[in-house]
Amino acid sequence: MTPRPHDTVAPGRSPHEAMAHAIGARTPGVGDYATPIAGLSFFRRDAPAPPVVCMVEPSIVLVAQGAKQLWVGGAAYPYDTSRFLVTSLDMPANSEVKAASPAQPCLGLVLKLDVRTLAELAAQGSLPPLRDRRGSSGVGVGIGTATAALLAPIGRLLELLEEPDAIPVLAPLIHREIHYRLLMSDQADKLRQIASVDGQGHRIARAIDWLKLNYTSPLRVDELAARVQMSAPTFHHHFRQLTAMSPLQYQKWLRLNEAKRLMLNEHCDAASAAFKVGYESPSQFSREYSRLFGAPPRRDIEVLRGGARGVEALVAGAANTATTADLELQAAASSSD
Repeated sequence: MTPRPHDTVAPGRSPHEAMAHAIGARTPGVGDYATPIAGLSFFRRDAPAPPVVCMVEPSIVLVAQGAKQLWVGGAAYPYDTSRFLVTSLDMPANSEVKAASPAQPCLGLVLKLDVRTLAELAAQGSLPPLRDRRGSSGVGVGIGTATAALLAPIGRLLELLEEPDAIPVLAPLIHREIHYRLLMSDQADKLRQIASVDGQGHRIARAIDWLKLNYTSPLRVDELAARVQMSAPTFHHHFRQLTAMSPLQYQKWLRLNEAKRLMLNEHCDAASAAFKVGYESPSQFSREYSRLFGAPPRRDIEVLRGGARGVEALVAGAANTATTADLELQAAASSSD
């Protein structure tokens, strides 16, 4: 039977109920699920869970049912059906499930943001003035109010899943409207800071892009600052302000997570993985890995491979309560930064 358009929205169903219905129908078990719409994915969690290490891309995260929390730099950002999470940079963090059960699972969606679309809309000049003309002063993550104006186009985007032939034509238009609604939301300043090509946030985003491609290379902060046309002190200040990490800490995070992937997926031993990601000392690698993931490399990988929930842990990025360990890594890096 061919699906009928708008089957996801029943009469009298609230926006969140409609979202939960659509997401629940497409998430048969715990995990993360891609959709036919580019940049849109769903998630399902059936129980509360402690923080797990993750990398969040520039995106909006909406919970249709349940509650979650993101930890960045020791600060908690809780969100639920009334509040959405928005991130404006690629940011290391720890994600926690606060409310979920098999009967009432935590259901939600992640929609990647397009910085170019944000910049185009901001350049049209039809947006309200910035609330803070100095730009957002916090990290590149925020909690916004899930208004009806924002939920409406997101609901229409989900309805397209029942009309796949319309996705190539209509999804880009709805995606653009969602970006506009975000630029009209209480998180507009944070997003416009990153979208502005003249802003410090845009330059930090360029530096992050460089780090992601060159994390195995020795890091010289002054050279990276010059690459994005900033003085070293200004660059260091804004990088830490937006990511809650120094550039060196960020590089270490990238290295350690890539090493974990190599050991888990490609069966590298710890020493080989350490050298591949840029470490010169396996012992230093082991110490810093233990601080971040809560166990030495070999033991951590053995647990992930042997545990019944190993696959789920791999999807999440790491199964551990890493908030404290992450802070310890940051503290250790600060002493050598």
